[in-house]
Amino acid sequence: MLSQFQAVGQALFTQGLVFSQGGNLSIKLGEHLVITHRGSTLGFIQEGDLVETGVSKNNRATPLASKELEIHRCIYKNTSASAVVHAHPPYAVALSFTEEEIVPCDLEGQILLSRVPVLSTDAMAKLEDLAGEIARLLNEYRVVLVRGHGSFAVSQLLEEAYYYTSALEQSCRLLYLLKTLKVVPG
Repeated sequence: MLSQFQAVGQALFTQGLVFSQGGNLSIKLGEHLVITHRGSTLGFIQEGDLVETGVSKNNRATPLASKELEIHRCIYKNTSASAVVHAHPPYAVALSFTEEEIVPCDLEGQILLSRVPVLSTDAMAKLEDLAGEIARLLNEYRVVLVRGHGSFAVSQLLEEAYYYTSALEQSCRLLYLLKTLKVVPG
Protein backbone atom coordinates (compact mmCIF):
# COMPACT_ATOMS: atom_id res chain seq x y z
CA MET A 1 0.00 0.00 0.00
CA LEU A 2 2.80 2.44 0.88
CA SER A 3 4.34 1.94 -2.56
CA GLN A 4 1.03 2.94 -4.24
CA PHE A 5 0.88 6.18 -2.24
CA GLN A 6 4.55 6.87 -2.97
CA ALA A 7 4.24 6.27 -6.72
CA VAL A 8 1.14 8.44 -7.11
CA GLY A 9 2.42 11.15 -4.76
CA GLN A 10 5.75 11.31 -6.59
CA ALA A 11 4.02 11.49 -9.98
CA LEU A 12 1.71 14.31 -8.84
CA PHE A 13 4.65 16.22 -7.38
CA THR A 14 7.05 15.82 -10.30
CA GLN A 15 4.35 16.82 -12.79
CA GLY A 16 3.60 19.97 -10.79
CA LEU A 17 0.05 18.89 -9.97
CA VAL A 18 0.63 19.54 -6.25
CA PHE A 19 2.96 21.95 -4.47
CA SER A 20 5.27 21.00 -1.61
CA GLN A 21 2.62 20.31 1.03
CA GLY A 22 -0.55 20.50 -1.02
CA GLY A 23 -3.00 17.84 -2.07
CA ASN A 24 -3.88 14.55 -0.43
CA LEU A 25 -4.52 10.91 -1.27
CA SER A 26 -6.72 8.26 0.29
CA ILE A 27 -8.00 4.74 -0.19
CA LYS A 28 -10.98 3.04 1.38
CA LEU A 29 -10.53 -0.32 3.09
CA GLY A 30 -13.97 -1.51 4.23
CA GLU A 31 -15.06 0.74 7.09
CA HIS A 32 -11.62 2.33 7.32
CA LEU A 33 -9.64 4.64 5.12
CA VAL A 34 -5.97 5.43 4.79
CA ILE A 35 -5.24 9.09 4.06
CA THR A 36 -2.13 11.19 3.89
CA HIS A 37 -1.03 12.98 7.05
CA ARG A 38 -1.84 16.65 7.51
CA GLY A 39 0.93 18.66 5.85
CA SER A 40 2.73 15.70 4.30
CA THR A 41 4.74 16.20 1.13
CA LEU A 42 3.20 13.94 -1.51
CA GLY A 43 6.44 13.73 -3.49
CA PHE A 44 8.23 12.10 -0.55
CA ILE A 45 5.67 9.97 1.30
CA GLN A 46 7.00 7.76 4.09
CA GLU A 47 5.21 5.22 6.31
CA GLY A 48 4.55 7.90 8.96
CA ASP A 49 2.74 10.05 6.38
CA LEU A 50 -0.21 7.62 6.21
CA VAL A 51 -3.03 7.79 8.72
CA GLU A 52 -5.66 5.07 9.17
CA THR A 53 -9.02 6.14 10.55
CA GLY A 54 -12.68 5.26 10.17
CA VAL A 55 -14.88 6.22 7.27
CA SER A 56 -17.59 7.10 9.79
CA LYS A 57 -15.78 7.10 13.14
CA ASN A 58 -12.84 8.95 14.59
CA ASN A 59 -9.98 7.27 16.39
CA ARG A 60 -6.78 8.43 18.05
CA ALA A 61 -5.09 8.97 14.67
CA THR A 62 -7.88 11.13 13.20
CA PRO A 63 -6.40 14.51 14.25
CA LEU A 64 -3.27 13.70 12.22
CA ALA A 65 -5.21 13.15 8.98
CA SER A 66 -5.37 15.65 6.13
CA LYS A 67 -7.52 18.67 6.86
CA GLU A 68 -9.74 17.54 3.98
CA LEU A 69 -10.56 14.23 5.69
CA GLU A 70 -14.28 15.09 5.87
CA ILE A 71 -14.47 15.52 2.10
CA HIS A 72 -12.84 12.12 1.57
CA ARG A 73 -15.24 10.57 4.10
CA CYS A 74 -18.24 12.13 2.37
CA ILE A 75 -17.05 10.83 -1.00
CA TYR A 76 -16.65 7.30 0.38
CA LYS A 77 -20.05 7.37 2.10
CA ASN A 78 -21.86 8.61 -1.01
CA THR A 79 -20.06 7.03 -3.97
CA SER A 80 -18.66 3.64 -4.93
CA ALA A 81 -15.10 5.06 -5.04
CA SER A 82 -12.24 3.26 -3.32
CA ALA A 83 -9.59 5.91 -4.03
CA VAL A 84 -9.47 9.72 -4.00
CA VAL A 85 -6.78 12.01 -5.38
CA HIS A 86 -7.00 15.69 -4.46
CA ALA A 87 -4.55 17.89 -6.36
CA HIS A 88 -3.94 21.51 -7.29
CA PRO A 89 -3.25 21.32 -11.04
CA PRO A 90 -2.29 24.88 -12.04
CA TYR A 91 -3.85 25.12 -15.51
CA ALA A 92 -7.08 23.53 -14.30
CA VAL A 93 -7.22 25.88 -11.31
CA ALA A 94 -6.51 28.88 -13.56
CA LEU A 95 -9.34 27.92 -15.93
CA SER A 96 -11.66 27.34 -12.96
CA PHE A 97 -11.82 31.11 -12.50
CA THR A 98 -13.32 31.65 -15.95
CA GLU A 99 -15.17 28.43 -16.77
CA GLU A 100 -18.33 26.81 -15.43
CA GLU A 101 -17.12 23.46 -16.71
CA ILE A 102 -14.07 22.11 -18.45
CA VAL A 103 -14.83 20.49 -21.80
CA PRO A 104 -11.65 18.87 -23.11
CA CYS A 105 -10.74 19.56 -26.74
CA ASP A 106 -8.21 16.72 -26.96
CA LEU A 107 -9.33 13.21 -27.83
CA GLU A 108 -7.94 11.55 -24.70
CA GLY A 109 -9.60 14.13 -22.45
CA GLN A 110 -12.90 13.74 -24.29
CA ILE A 111 -12.80 9.95 -23.95
CA LEU A 112 -11.67 9.86 -20.31
CA LEU A 113 -13.48 12.85 -18.87
CA SER A 114 -16.15 14.07 -21.28
CA ARG A 115 -16.52 17.17 -19.11
CA VAL A 116 -15.50 18.31 -15.64
CA PRO A 117 -17.86 20.47 -13.59
CA VAL A 118 -16.45 23.50 -11.78
CA LEU A 119 -17.94 24.18 -8.36
CA SER A 120 -17.92 27.81 -7.38
CA THR A 121 -17.49 28.69 -3.75
CA ASP A 122 -18.10 31.76 -1.67
CA ALA A 123 -14.80 33.27 -0.54
CA MET A 124 -15.90 32.87 3.08
CA ALA A 125 -17.20 29.32 2.71
CA LYS A 126 -15.20 26.40 4.00
CA LEU A 127 -14.25 23.68 1.56
CA GLU A 128 -15.92 21.11 3.83
CA ASP A 129 -19.24 22.86 3.13
CA LEU A 130 -18.93 21.63 -0.46
CA ALA A 131 -18.32 17.98 0.51
CA GLY A 132 -21.89 16.85 -0.25
CA GLU A 133 -21.93 18.55 -3.64
CA ILE A 134 -18.47 17.19 -4.52
CA ALA A 135 -19.62 13.65 -3.63
CA ARG A 136 -22.88 14.06 -5.55
CA LEU A 137 -21.07 15.17 -8.70
CA LEU A 138 -18.47 12.40 -8.38
CA ASN A 139 -21.28 9.88 -8.81
CA GLU A 140 -21.59 11.19 -12.36
CA TYR A 141 -18.10 12.49 -13.21
CA ARG A 142 -14.60 11.13 -12.62
CA VAL A 143 -13.22 14.53 -11.61
CA VAL A 144 -14.68 17.66 -10.03
CA LEU A 145 -12.88 20.99 -9.93
CA VAL A 146 -13.38 23.52 -7.12
CA ARG A 147 -12.95 27.09 -8.33
CA GLY A 148 -9.64 28.55 -7.26
CA HIS A 149 -8.68 25.48 -5.24
CA GLY A 150 -8.16 22.18 -7.00
CA SER A 151 -9.52 18.88 -8.26
CA PHE A 152 -10.96 15.76 -6.67
CA ALA A 153 -10.70 12.59 -8.76
CA VAL A 154 -12.11 9.19 -7.85
CA SER A 155 -11.70 5.61 -8.95
CA GLN A 156 -11.18 2.14 -7.56
CA LEU A 157 -7.38 2.60 -7.67
CA LEU A 158 -5.14 5.52 -6.73
CA GLU A 159 -3.26 5.14 -10.00
CA GLU A 160 -6.43 5.54 -12.03
CA ALA A 161 -7.61 8.59 -10.06
CA TYR A 162 -4.15 10.07 -10.66
CA TYR A 163 -4.54 9.31 -14.38
CA TYR A 164 -7.80 11.28 -14.48
CA THR A 165 -6.14 14.18 -12.66
CA SER A 166 -3.26 14.15 -15.14
CA ALA A 167 -5.66 14.00 -18.10
CA LEU A 168 -7.59 16.98 -16.69
CA GLU A 169 -4.41 19.04 -16.43
CA GLN A 170 -3.27 18.08 -19.93
CA SER A 171 -6.65 19.09 -21.35
CA CYS A 172 -6.55 22.36 -19.44
CA ARG A 173 -3.04 23.14 -20.71
CA LEU A 174 -4.27 22.74 -24.26
CA LEU A 175 -7.41 24.80 -23.60
CA TYR A 176 -5.30 27.52 -21.99
CA LEU A 177 -2.92 27.62 -24.97
CA LEU A 178 -5.83 27.79 -27.41
CA LYS A 179 -7.40 30.65 -25.42
CA THR A 180 -4.04 32.45 -25.41
CA LEU A 181 -3.83 32.02 -29.18
CA LYS A 182 -7.49 33.11 -29.43
CA VAL A 183 -8.40 29.85 -31.15
CA VAL A 184 -11.86 28.45 -30.52
CA PRO A 185 -11.71 24.65 -30.24
CA GLY A 186 -14.32 22.81 -32.16
